[in-house]
Amino acid sequence: MRTVAVAGTFDVLHDGHRALLRRAFESGDRVVVGITTDRMASEGRDSVVPMRFRRAELEGFISTLGRAEVFEIDDMYGPDAIMDGVDALVVSEETLGNGRILNERRVSRGLPPMELLVVPLVRGDDGSKISASAILEGRYGRSGHSSVPDIAVGSLNPVKVMAVRSVMERVYGEVRITAVDVDSGVPPQPFGDQTHQGSLNRARAALGDHDMAVGIEAGVFEMLDGLYDIQHCSIVSRDGRETYGQGSGFRYPDRIAELVRGGMTVGDAVHEVYGDSDIGKGQGAVGLLSKGLIDRKSLTEQSVTAAMIPRIWDE
Repeated sequence: MRTVAVAGTFDVLHDGHRALLRRAFESGDRVVVGITTDRMASEGRDSVVPMRFRRAELEGFISTLGRAEVFEIDDMYGPDAIMDGVDALVVSEETLGNGRILNERRVSRGLPPMELLVVPLVRGDDGSKISASAILEGRYGRSGHSSVPDIAVGSLNPVKVMAVRSVMERVYGEVRITAVDVDSGVPPQPFGDQTHQGSLNRARAALGDHDMAVGIEAGVFEMLDGLYDIQHCSIVSRDGRETYGQGSGFRYPDRIAELVRGGMTVGDAVHEVYGDSDIGKGQGAVGLLSKGLIDRKSLTEQSVTAAMIPRIWDE
């Protein structure tokens, strides 16, 4: 049985990644795919898409090709227990040098070198190689095309950006997504109507020369039997049109609600009660409280989809 490996960060899965993965499935009986940990992925980068989202997208594409073992790598060599059994490694023209370094280490350990299967670089319509960094900068979409809808997101939060990309790709196909750091104009923990206003402020501030801009704000509302979280989304376009939507709400436990009413943000309150930090960039409070039944990305997608419905009617 011939085992073929391929590895990467897979920050935004694009046509270059897909070419590498397809080559692996074409070349081996067994495929193993390494994905860098968040620690390794963040080296030399200002931000990185969290592992749980990168891995979910990777595994979704792999499922269209066949079966593979996905494992985490925390250095360029990968775990010996897996890599020692690899017969061939798929690399790009750019990463061929790394493949040679891996083979030198194998030979020094008394193992035969892996066959290096080189896949040509996939280039965008500007002639440069497709890269996740350029996609995240909004230069082009996943296939390297720049003549696609150009959409800004009024936030640098990777979960919000991923949610917008997910919805807009389902609506328009390929899109360009640019994250823009803007001020919401509302308090760090919005209450009631401040939530919609924050989303609208974000969208208007991010629009610039883009075709469309999306603003997302999560706020808390006193309703029914307690304090509820509801995400609002505003979408503005260059023609001046504004559309709005919101996601499904959920009730906070009383301990968190009292801390938020007392002046804490939801994030700080959750950390105080549960000791869970950085929820804003991962599963979110809803993921923690629902024990993973729904996460913040899914909840955000609901609000973006709702705000797109009036535009979908027209199209």
